Amino acid sequence: MGVSLPPKPNDIADRFCNDSETIKLASTDYGHIVQEIPAAVFHPTSVNDTAILINFAYNNNTTVPITIAARGRGHSVRGQAMARGGVVVNMTSLENRINGSGISVSRSPFLGFFADVGGEQLWIDVLHATLEHGLSPVSWTDYLYLTVGGTLSNAGISGQTFRFGPQISNVYELDVITGKGDIVTCSTKENSELYYAVLGGLGQFGIITRARIALKPAPTRVKWLRMLYNDFSAFSRDQEHLISINGRKQGNAFDYLEGMLLLNQAPPDVSFFPEPDQPRIISLVTQHGIIYCIEAAIYYDDRTVNTVDKELQVLVKGLSFLPGFIFEKNVSYVDFVNRVGSEEQILRSKGLWDIPHPWLNLFVPRSRISDFDSGVFKNIILKQNISAGLVLLYPMNRNKWDDNMSAVIPEEDVFYAVSLLRSSGFNTWEAFDRQNEEILQFCENVGIKVQTYLSHYETQESWIKHFGSKWRSFQERKAQFDPKMILAPGQRIFNK
Repeated sequence: MGVSLPPKPNDIADRFCNDSETIKLASTDYGHIVQEIPAAVFHPTSVNDTAILINFAYNNNTTVPITIAARGRGHSVRGQAMARGGVVVNMTSLENRINGSGISVSRSPFLGFFADVGGEQLWIDVLHATLEHGLSPVSWTDYLYLTVGGTLSNAGISGQTFRFGPQISNVYELDVITGKGDIVTCSTKENSELYYAVLGGLGQFGIITRARIALKPAPTRVKWLRMLYNDFSAFSRDQEHLISINGRKQGNAFDYLEGMLLLNQAPPDVSFFPEPDQPRIISLVTQHGIIYCIEAAIYYDDRTVNTVDKELQVLVKGLSFLPGFIFEKNVSYVDFVNRVGSEEQILRSKGLWDIPHPWLNLFVPRSRISDFDSGVFKNIILKQNISAGLVLLYPMNRNKWDDNMSAVIPEEDVFYAVSLLRSSGFNTWEAFDRQNEEILQFCENVGIKVQTYLSHYETQESWIKHFGSKWRSFQERKAQFDPKMILAPGQRIFNK
């Protein structure tokens, strides 16, 4: 391979692998765009194994420092979980170490119900384990086959974020291995600087080995709606109205709200809608070029089964969707939150999963979302002969985020998540990348202050611009918790 193995402490020497198949797997990710070959992959059998590895790297005095990247499911798209010439820690080797399952549910008089979850655990497994107790986390990502440590290192967003905040806002406590090899428990009250640094910290300050996640009583069923619009102003106005409602104690509210675009490029995905209605929806898309769709859901159970329909009627009353273009499904809670898992199986069967994914994820201030629509959706995307793939567009409330954490968001009270979730052939992804760059350049030219999410930059100067006013504290936290810059080299923030 041309990469030499780093020195290894004797008591964990048998945890290293560098056979060709293992190295190949750790050299790529879900994006299939970046390839970085590590020297070895480390398979820990305990948290202490990883602490020994990092402590050894920290105290090692070789000319070139040993870098270490934690890898869960490798669902990054730009090599963020890779370590060129370094060591990739296979976090999934730690499964089943807490209570025999990696997940433990408890209750305290101060916190209520919570789950202690290994950072290597998948959210789908957290779902099933907590449901056994009639409980569930309140904030999800759209795709549940991701590790807890991975999403908490970014933020963890979905249609619940407007109401319950991102996943990082629903964590009571963490166990973290710092860049010095120290195992530290942290929370808002104990070692708070590390707690705030790690949440949304892109793996720069430590590896999350345990998270204490907030739980609530789990619903059993979901009313799942999609409403279609041909006018962006009406679409965004209704979305912003719906996220302004505070919840059932103060009035009706959806539990989940996202939006998406149906574009007249490739045949739009209308599989959600009743088959007899699909031709007229396709005709609508053909006629207008873009149709905007609000996707919303309200959760219920046996206690609220008799009131949920009335609640739903109140919520949709006065909305400006196209008459006759509101559609409803009634599904189980599990089927709803794991809806992308079902889609994954379909894509895998068609060979459309393990291909390049030149994604672009942005946060756009509410004050400029109309300019973004006209300049990006209606101009750059619709007028170019490049399929945009799945495009998500939905607003969030800033007050559900904690600004002490490392995650960076726009300064306005309401901002939109915009996700261009593209898939391409191995020889065509660069065309999507060029369009992504064109979108970012347009935003800069017209003064739309977007923030990238799941970010990747090639230079530290770009990262400094990304973090803005948070850069100084980000840099200071790095010096405090990972002074030799061992961790997460694939992010390219401090490592070239």
